[in-house]
Amino acid sequence: MSDSFQEVTSVSWFGRIKRAVGGVVIGLLLIVLVVIGLFWNEGRAVQTARSLAEGSGAVVSIGTETVDAANDGKLVHVTGPVTASGGLADPDFGIAAQGLRLSRTAEMYQWKEDSKSETTKKLGGGEETVTTYSYSRVWDDSQIDSSDFKKPDGHQNPPMAIHSKTFQIPDGRLGAFNLGTPVLDRIEGDKEFSLTSSQAAAIKAAYTGTKPLNVVDGKIYLGSDTTSPALGDYRIGYELAPLGVVSIVARQTGSQFEPYQTVAGDQLLMVDTGDVPAAKMFADAVSENTVITWLLRAAGLLLLTIGFALFLSPIGVILDVIPFLGSMARMGTGIIAFFLAILVGTATIAIAWFWYRPVLAAGILAAGLIAAAAVYYIGRSRKAAAPVATPSVGATS
Repeated sequence: MSDSFQEVTSVSWFGRIKRAVGGVVIGLLLIVLVVIGLFWNEGRAVQTARSLAEGSGAVVSIGTETVDAANDGKLVHVTGPVTASGGLADPDFGIAAQGLRLSRTAEMYQWKEDSKSETTKKLGGGEETVTTYSYSRVWDDSQIDSSDFKKPDGHQNPPMAIHSKTFQIPDGRLGAFNLGTPVLDRIEGDKEFSLTSSQAAAIKAAYTGTKPLNVVDGKIYLGSDTTSPALGDYRIGYELAPLGVVSIVARQTGSQFEPYQTVAGDQLLMVDTGDVPAAKMFADAVSENTVITWLLRAAGLLLLTIGFALFLSPIGVILDVIPFLGSMARMGTGIIAFFLAILVGTATIAIAWFWYRPVLAAGILAAGLIAAAAVYYIGRSRKAAAPVATPSVGATS
């Protein structure tokens, strides 16, 4: 039998109307916040684009063999292999590795609650909701609080004693330069670090817990049966960011790298793995800025649609006295909410364009007006040049 149960709740028509009125307030607040967010996003996009253009024109590629004091304060681009004075270690399990960063992911086998609701409209405007709560045991890398379960009895999770953790070298070297945490944190390239059975003895010697320990499929397993986990068992895996070649765009400060403050407003500190030219790093950053801008625009339009739908929701609730009418009304208000979101969203973006990019916006507007005028006059000239049909006179007999 499945470990689940159902809960039935009902809301009267008047209760739903009261809830819908509250939704109107939330919808209006959401609309205002999203409009502000869309306006801010255009400003953020412009500032980032200007900062990247400024940095692209100012960056200087330098070598890593020596530190040239003449470049102090400048935006520089460097490429080379990262080196470290020491190795990495997880003392809790005696894991040692050579690299930039060692990440431990600890998962515990525990209860998880899932819920699924089905709502039915009743004649007279009421609403009945049947919620099914189901419970299963899963691997999860964070503590699931079973006290918040709808039915905690029989589904209590033990406290999580072992947690995920990251071990990173405190500093590194790139030729004659020192790499601090702000740069090291931006270096990616983490790969799975698989453990071997030959490491099992060292791991068991370092482990101070009481659970049985085994190395299975490249991971540490804490529990009695690796094929049939029990509540509270652990599965621990690792990832390693290896030492390698990196490319950095940053402000040179002595023998270190710091964020470069642009006149446009952004601070530039870019790090890529591999030998990446400065031009490509800036081109990638420009592309990323464009993608983020469009994603935030799309998210804003979606949230505007939700806000307008909440604002119009009382109409559907009132007409739910006859469920069919309420469903039809919600379909109509949904379409209206979508078009209102498009109208308000695009208007906000257009106004932001005029605010943040007045010259470009004016140029686009002027080009549009010129194109429209050209089409209009071409159409009129073609109409004037078209031959006028003359009625033919029939022969008389």
